[in-house]
Amino acid sequence: MRLAGRDPILEVERVELRFGGVKALSQVSFSVPEGSITAVIGPNGAGKTSLFNTISGFYRPQAGTIRFAGETLDGVAAPERAARGLARTFQNIALFRGMTVLDNIKLGRHAHMRTNLLDALVYWGRARREEMELRAEVEERIIDFLEIQHIRHAAVGTLAYGLQKRVELARALAMRPRILMLDEPVAGMNREETEDMARFILDVKEEWGTTILMVEHDMGMVMDISDHVVVLNFGQVIASGEPRAVQSDEAVIAAYLGAGDVGEIARRIRADAA
Repeated sequence: MRLAGRDPILEVERVELRFGGVKALSQVSFSVPEGSITAVIGPNGAGKTSLFNTISGFYRPQAGTIRFAGETLDGVAAPERAARGLARTFQNIALFRGMTVLDNIKLGRHAHMRTNLLDALVYWGRARREEMELRAEVEERIIDFLEIQHIRHAAVGTLAYGLQKRVELARALAMRPRILMLDEPVAGMNREETEDMARFILDVKEEWGTTILMVEHDMGMVMDISDHVVVLNFGQVIASGEPRAVQSDEAVIAAYLGAGDVGEIARRIRADAA
């Protein structure tokens, strides 16, 4: 599906991923319109994280093509994909717990630093200028934007879970992504934390112009903020479209809740998303 007036920035075409005799992804095809929020949803074990790992370069598919900004990513390693503008967060927080918030965020810029080893060792000239520019960008743009000024010098391991998730988002933003891939950004959060994260995700799209691709189980948030929803089940795309159409799709309802009164199940899903 292509949203009106928006060209795709990411295209996944007929991707196949197998682990031995287990097929994790089967003929998966969809596109992500530039400037959109696209959500990938599906029951547990549907292949969502396998898809994310394939797009970001951690897994190599046996077949199919992934194109980013018009260029194929075949054979492109994960660090190079990150340098090109594919940034991601993880289901389980992947921060350095003993380091400060500020230092964790600065690590996100590593892929774009031009300083060589000699510059870094003597910390002079280009190395010093880059460090100063990086700190200013992180402090003035990212930390202020995510409202975490008060914890910027705190060790990550001392923070509440919701704040750690916000720091992980900050580190991904420090990579200056064209696509921000969020793997269950509100998992384990309470309602207030979820609402805050949803607001920040919308602001990243609107104020930064960043395209969002996210995996998420919170159907209320998905339906509230997404422009486009892709549904996986058993490694296959079973539906793709605008949130309102997807939440009423009988194949989607059956995949989530099994056989039953489709009309009643649809009513419950709409109520949950309200």
